Amino acid sequence: MQLSSFTKEFSVNLKIAYPIMLGQLGHILVALADNLMVGQLAAAQLAAVSLGNSLVFIALSLGIGFSFAITPLIAESDGAANLEKGRLHFQHGVIMCTINGVLLWIALLVAKPVLYMLDQPEEVVALAIPYMEIVALSMIPLMIFQAFKQFADGLSETRYAMYATLIANIINVVFNYVLIYGIWIFPRLEVVGAAWGTLISRFFMLGFLVFMLSRKRKFKPYFEWGSSEHIQWSEFKILFKLGFPTALQMLFEVGIFTAAIFLSGILGTNAQAANQIALNLASMTFMIAVGLGVTATIRVGNQKGKSDFPNLRRIAFSIFLQTFLIEAVFAIGFILLKDWLPPFYIDNPEVIFLASQLLVIAALFQLSDGVQVTILGALRGLQDVNIPTVICFVAYWIIGFPVSWYLGKSSQMGSQGIWIGLLAGLTASALMLYFRFNYLSNQLINKSKI
Repeated sequence: MQLSSFTKEFSVNLKIAYPIMLGQLGHILVALADNLMVGQLAAAQLAAVSLGNSLVFIALSLGIGFSFAITPLIAESDGAANLEKGRLHFQHGVIMCTINGVLLWIALLVAKPVLYMLDQPEEVVALAIPYMEIVALSMIPLMIFQAFKQFADGLSETRYAMYATLIANIINVVFNYVLIYGIWIFPRLEVVGAAWGTLISRFFMLGFLVFMLSRKRKFKPYFEWGSSEHIQWSEFKILFKLGFPTALQMLFEVGIFTAAIFLSGILGTNAQAANQIALNLASMTFMIAVGLGVTATIRVGNQKGKSDFPNLRRIAFSIFLQTFLIEAVFAIGFILLKDWLPPFYIDNPEVIFLASQLLVIAALFQLSDGVQVTILGALRGLQDVNIPTVICFVAYWIIGFPVSWYLGKSSQMGSQGIWIGLLAGLTASALMLYFRFNYLSNQLINKSKI
């Protein structure tokens, strides 16, 4: 197959992906705004935001993982032109995500004592607890937002969630500024002020998206809610069957990055602050790959609904190639700018030096991380989630974490060793997931010829 058969799909991929990229980047920019503003206070405050978000990110990964079940189901229904089935998937998905948001809020409140058991600096834990209490409440509007977002994504209408997220970020920055530093009539809340900014912006984000979608003709048929008899437990089973393994996939990946935060905290406050800077920068470039991963879910799901398996495989590989090329550019950028980026976060020479070292390793795993998330997206479009979940567990926790734990000791390589473990896990994941998709897509093509 000629290279042009893949590259001709690049523009279509980007048309779907760029709003998702910007929307996902918007979530990271919330953390970036918190880090930049809190980082001006001191290293302890920056480390506290990192520690508080560590448990929040675990909860977030579970909730978003469940919501990801909505997209392939909507995409397949759309490809098959089955409106009724799509409406069932959407409405049950909203109910599921609302329940998940409440449960995650409660779980985070119950989990607060865990922070005291992780051998972290006492001053950091004391600042992290009140921050996490407020951000935990934002799980409710954020999970409901995810339901509407994944629904719109499944219909290839990805720009509305982007609008909501970007405007919400402006609101977040404004409230961060006035509440962290105590501007005008507002009290100086420092770390807690950043949490309030996040909470306010996420409630706005949900309301804005629901308002926009409910007014558009394309979405209105899906908003025709039925009676209580409309609820079908079989729909929840379908969503759970796809959502639970996907949540575990995200949990395994987010978990190893969270473990990196904890391991860095054992090395000290400066090491943890440097880890947060490098992780925040790497997360922003990763959102580009996430956008293409969701695009893979949408386009593969559409082709599955049409039973066009040769094009399914070709389109998926075009996305893999495009992601690899984009992430290669970011990798070069990280290496060239490793000494220039950390000072934007904090004025601490030791933290800046440590962060610049980590960015070199982050540059290397850009490639593996980007490719593995797009292949996962393609497999999700095929509604193949169980084997990929096992692959993620093996890659991150049987391969990656032991390397991080051993090399991350102060007597070994310290912070750099932790990130080498991340690189090992992501590379193993990318390779195994590639073999899985290659096998399944060839199998579908061969069966369609019989």
